[in-house]
Formats: sequence, C-alpha cells, structure tokens
Amino acid sequence: MTASQHTEQESSVLLTMTDVHKAFPGVKALDGVNLTVKSHSVHALMGENGAGKSTLLKCLFGIYAKDSGSIQFLGKEVDFQTTKEALENGISMVHQELNLVKQLSVMDNLWLGRYPRKGLFVDHKKMYADTKAIFDELDIHIDPKEKVSKLSVSDMQMIEIAKAFSYDAKVVIMDEPTSSLSEKEVAHLFTIIDKLKQRGCGIIYISHKMEEIFKICDEITILRDGKWIDTVEVAKTNMDELVAKMVGRSLTQRFPKKDNVPHEIILEVKNLTAKNQPSIQDVSFELRKGEVLGIGGLVGAKRTDIVETLFGIREMLSGEMIVHGKPVSNPSPVEAIKNGFALVTEERRATGIFGGLDISFNSLISNMRGYEKIGFLSNKKMKDDTQWVIDSMRVKTPSQKTRIESLSGGNQQKVILGRWLLTGPEILMLDEPTRGIDIGAKFEIYQLIIDLAKRDKAVIMISSEMPELLGVTDRILVMSAGRVAGIVETAKTTQEEILQLSAKYL
Repeated sequence: MTASQHTEQESSVLLTMTDVHKAFPGVKALDGVNLTVKSHSVHALMGENGAGKSTLLKCLFGIYAKDSGSIQFLGKEVDFQTTKEALENGISMVHQELNLVKQLSVMDNLWLGRYPRKGLFVDHKKMYADTKAIFDELDIHIDPKEKVSKLSVSDMQMIEIAKAFSYDAKVVIMDEPTSSLSEKEVAHLFTIIDKLKQRGCGIIYISHKMEEIFKICDEITILRDGKWIDTVEVAKTNMDELVAKMVGRSLTQRFPKKDNVPHEIILEVKNLTAKNQPSIQDVSFELRKGEVLGIGGLVGAKRTDIVETLFGIREMLSGEMIVHGKPVSNPSPVEAIKNGFALVTEERRATGIFGGLDISFNSLISNMRGYEKIGFLSNKKMKDDTQWVIDSMRVKTPSQKTRIESLSGGNQQKVILGRWLLTGPEILMLDEPTRGIDIGAKFEIYQLIIDLAKRDKAVIMISSEMPELLGVTDRILVMSAGRVAGIVETAKTTQEEILQLSAKYL
C-alpha cells in the first residue's frame, strides 16, 4: 500500500491542534499553528530547524505547556501535563535523540516505569515474553536481555520504535526516525509504519529527507518561523513547492559550487588498526590540504572508528599517522587538538553539547587555554569569540546566555562546528554533520565545509547520505566491515559503485 493511494479503510480525525501559541523569553516559538492528523495515515510535519516542529509536538506530548490554543484528541479537549499522561492516553513519541538507559537491558528499557509484577516483585519471565512478542511482530532481532550499551545506534533506534509500539498508541510521533538507519533498516521501519497504519494509527512524521516524505506520507503540514504555512496532500505537490514554502524562497541548487582545490598532502594514515576489535583494520589513506574526503559505507562498517582512533578516543593497536611529513601520536583528544585535529561527533546530545549550559560555554569549552592571561580569563575575548560563532554560523538565538538545549538541532550543530573552528584545526573531522538538519541549514553547512577547504583546511566527512557524499566531497573512502574497500574520485564514481564497494567484505 503506497502513501499516495487511497486506502480502503475509512479515515477519521484523531487529533486536531488549533491556533497553538507558545513563547519563550525573547522567542515566539509558535504563532497560531494548526495540525490535523487522521487515522490510517502518515502526516509529515516539515520546516527548517527552528520552525517550531519540536515545540509543537512537545506541547502535545506534555513536555511544554502551550500558552493558548486548542488540542482535541479522540474528540475530547486535552491538555496533558506530563509525558506519562500522554502515553497512557494513547500518544507515543520516538525521539530523534535517543532516550535509553544504557546501563540497563533492552527489556528493562522497554518497560521502564511499568514493569509487569508478580506480587511485590518484577515478573522478569513475563517481561521477556512480552518483549519477544513485540520484537517478533516487528521482525526485530535483538536479545531482550542484552545490555543497551553494547548495541549499535541503529539497534537503539529500533528499541525506541518498539517502545512506542508497545503502548498501543493511536497517534505515534516519529522525529527523524531514519537518521541512524541503513537502507535495509529504513525499509524495515517503513514496514512497521505500514503495520501501524493498518491498525488505524495516525503517524506524525518529521524528516528532512524529501524522498522519504514522498514515499510514505499522505499529507504534509509546513511550518516556517513558528507559523503555520500550509497543509497539502502529498499527491498534489512536489519537492520544489515544498522547499519554497519551507524556506520562503526557492532553492535553485541542493549543493554549493565546488571550487576548492586540493593540493599537498597534510595527513598520511598507514595500516591503522584499533586495539579493541571488532573495529578498523589496516586502514590506509592520504588527506590533502583543501580537500573534502568523504567516508562512506553501510551502518556497522566502522566509519566512526576511523575518526575516533585518529582523535585518540579509541586506542591504536598498530599503524602510523604522519602530519606534515612527521609521525604524530594522539593518545588522547587533548593531544589530538594540540596536533591540529578537531572532531564533531555523530551523537550531538550524548557527546556534543552540554545541554544545561549556555551557548557561550558550549562555544568556548574546547579552546579555554586561548583565553588565559596571567592566570585570569579574558571575558572580552570570550564574549567576542562567542559572538563570532553566533554570527559566522548563523545561529538563531536570543542571546549568548541562552541554554543550548533550548535551540533546534540544526542550531546546536552550528554551535559545535563553531566551537571546533575556534581551536584553529588543520584537520577537521565531521561525523554525520547534517544529521537531523533541515534542507536550508544543510546548504549553509555544505557551503561552510567547502569554504574551509578553500582556506586550506583538510576535511574528513562521514555521511550515510549518498547524495551528500557525491555533492560535497572530492574523494570518497568506502568502508566495509572495518576495512577500506576502495577510494574513488567523487566526480568519476556512481552510487552503484559505492554500494558495491560497501558490500565488498560482507
């Protein structure tokens, strides 16, 4: 059953949000937003980062209290005060940023706060059986007793989806659910979404991947700058119309002009093998000044392990790193920074930001030594550098003192990029730098990457998005099962060649 076809089931309205308003100090996050979700349908919620999508859904889900407006669910006016109340009433949410307790088992995470009991004790046997039953129905192959910390990011994403499924919800919110999934896992997720539709659920789907929207969604609501812009049927619109409504202008091209010129070699990596296997083995490549080197491959190919080993997060078992013709050792991130390396990590919330602290702290933390003067910190220089990050990265924020967790995902990512640029790196490593970022902000980050290359920075960019690799990089190193499957010239390769190389050692 495709999204564009009319289903035989009769659709009815499950949820109506009307004229919803929400303001924070200095920011009007929602200004009269409307959303209607029907049963047996997938409703896309689209807009640039900061458009108000997450705020709207947090008002629905009991995380924020709306200032005014109406929310009707199953024909009744509702105003959930907590997420627990929303879940118990039939609204479930799969967050973009994973919210699992990594020290606990898979099944503990699934039933946390609602354990099945036998008298005073937790009924572990029933908990295992119930978890297994859900996994079997969804065709998820994960041991319910496995510790979450041992799982991949994509497995964790599947647990989040199974958890939402377990509540037997009428409305399921999915916020960038494919951001950590391989193509095969995305297809699996779409099968799960179809099962939810057959059950009569309404799915609110947030994604910046246009291809997904047109493949699985029935209707689209577009927000811009906290305002409702339009609600359209997928069958009656196209990509250009959507982008124009989202950004308030037409985007004539998806990627900036590639006018950087790679020249002399800055980094040589020879036979790099990480200590704790399974990980990377015998990885060799060269990186040039002014070059954007992409790293591609399937989920589990150990792409991230390369940059973590170069940056001193993972211990190196053997191999050699040569910078400017001289051997270097990065036993820790501190040494890596001294040697001119910088790393923007994939998991923004877990390893990128200090959520409860302000933009100034998050901008400056990697470069604190640069502000010391005779044992004191230079407040003026710190303030100037924070403003440089805000201005040059085009961060939307009321002030330097705004807590970073209150910003959209795209604006958080811009702050992290600015933070590392303040350290003056020669080699900038970016792990999924546009994950969860809207199409307009992506273009800005692509332009920034190319501009950095033009200023003789050497950039390594890991991406799961094939168009991104082909649109921004000069060469692509393809990983397969921890090994280099091949290095190709971007201008001379194809998606098919990259996919074939990705499966080389599987």
